[in-house]
Amino acid sequence: QVQLVESGGGLVQAGESLRLSCAATGNIVNINVMGWYRQAPGKERELVAIMSRGGSTNYADSVKGRFTISREYTKNTVYLQMDSLKSDDTAVYYCNSVGIWTTSDFDAMSYWGKGTLVTVSS
Repeated sequence: QVQLVESGGGLVQAGESLRLSCAATGNIVNINVMGWYRQAPGKERELVAIMSRGGSTNYADSVKGRFTISREYTKNTVYLQMDSLKSDDTAVYYCNSVGIWTTSDFDAMSYWGKGTLVTVSS
């Protein structure tokens, strides 16, 4: 059973930084895509950043130049470094993974973490 566990959220002031972490647990050999989504109050969940197994990245326009996604492949972990935070970045941030190679087969399902709250005060 695959689980994603996020950490690193909190309350910061505008202009400050936070680093989110997400570790995938289970009988995992490799993960195709890992990334971050967020959902602000009253809004739909949106993509923040994703990173493929090969290192390709995709960012939302609103975070380009401020957020950096990275992966530690041997630990099945994805990070999101968030700099120059704005009040508009306030949201629950969710970790996501798609396409997991386990020790026995390939799991094409999309998995989600429970989310971590990021609050940016202006």
